[in-house]
Amino acid sequence: MEVSKINHSFNKLKKYCEINSFKGDDPYDGLNSKLFNAIPGLNKIRVIRLAWIQFFKRSPVNFRRLVGIKHDYNPKAMGLFLSAYCQLYIHDQKKEYLEKINFFIEKLNELKSAGYSGDCWGYNFDWESRAFFQPKFTPTIVPSCFIANALLDAYEITNDEKLLKSARSTCDFLLKDLNRTVQSDGSFAFSYSPLDSSVVYNASLLGARLLARVYSISNEKELIETSRQVVTYCCNCQKEDGSWAYSPLPFHFWVDSFHTGYNLECISDYMKFSGDNSFKDSLTKGFDYYINTFFTKEGIPRCFNDSTYPIDIHSASQLAITLKKCDKLDEYKEVVENVLNWTIDHMQSKKGYFFYKLHKKYSIKIPYMRWSQAWMFISFCVYLNHFKKESETI
Repeated sequence: MEVSKINHSFNKLKKYCEINSFKGDDPYDGLNSKLFNAIPGLNKIRVIRLAWIQFFKRSPVNFRRLVGIKHDYNPKAMGLFLSAYCQLYIHDQKKEYLEKINFFIEKLNELKSAGYSGDCWGYNFDWESRAFFQPKFTPTIVPSCFIANALLDAYEITNDEKLLKSARSTCDFLLKDLNRTVQSDGSFAFSYSPLDSSVVYNASLLGARLLARVYSISNEKELIETSRQVVTYCCNCQKEDGSWAYSPLPFHFWVDSFHTGYNLECISDYMKFSGDNSFKDSLTKGFDYYINTFFTKEGIPRCFNDSTYPIDIHSASQLAITLKKCDKLDEYKEVVENVLNWTIDHMQSKKGYFFYKLHKKYSIKIPYMRWSQAWMFISFCVYLNHFKKESETI
């Protein structure tokens, strides 16, 4: 019964995404506004840029059409959908799934950022944060690594060497174009982009995971040695209780669910791809913190370690993925089903899409394609593919 309900929810989401051609809004796309950019000098003021983005991110009403923000393809969303359709194809080798895989690969080739040492991707909007400003399509480590991993997923299905070559070249982007923050033991963290020197633990671990995965195919010693240095750095920064702050910056010192999930899946994958089990204790301690902190008995996915609200859809979607990567999906099947069922009941529209956030006194029900739909899509695929004998109607 649980799998049937989840399967039905997934099919509604799949229909919504396909009808909308996988295009949509994004929480951070405010600076794509034609109105904002038409006002002389406004887009040159950092504080104004930051406030404008935060208004659209936090507003429960979607004003984007009024200010000239159009639906668009987001490179990271395309990568997530590519990985998801690879999961679908593994489950059932339908021609339509392979056609979608080829569509996403073609679109990702179009969306690459030019002028760097390897294939890389950024977001389809200017992005102002408290730490830095990234112009549209500035390549960053997070989308680049998710996309390169998606290309490797497709490579395992198609055996197309061009996909492996592209993912390998993304490693060159990491190795040659990103800055490094180095500790005394030689371990280091990658920067978020070539334009900054910030440290974000989950971002560095995503880079380490990609290097380790490519190493498992190419057997290049440099890749795995570099990967281990990054994992060492991030595990050294793990707190005694097993948690990680988002970054060491004072204004990024929160502990949240889905970025913790990224950390865990990347460490787990590094160990599998490298055969190096020296970070097992860090993984175990981190996983225990994650599973015991962020999910209530009722199935509510908590975003932060110190509060239930706001409830972010990404916290729900990340659970099945983290459990699968950590080989815990069977053990915690009841937990993930409780979370998915609660999320379906409270955060899915009748139209099939999922809401962004539930606050204590209001909700943001805007159907963001990358943040909400792409992540729930791949989460469902991971869950249903794992329990495929119970989900033959996927």
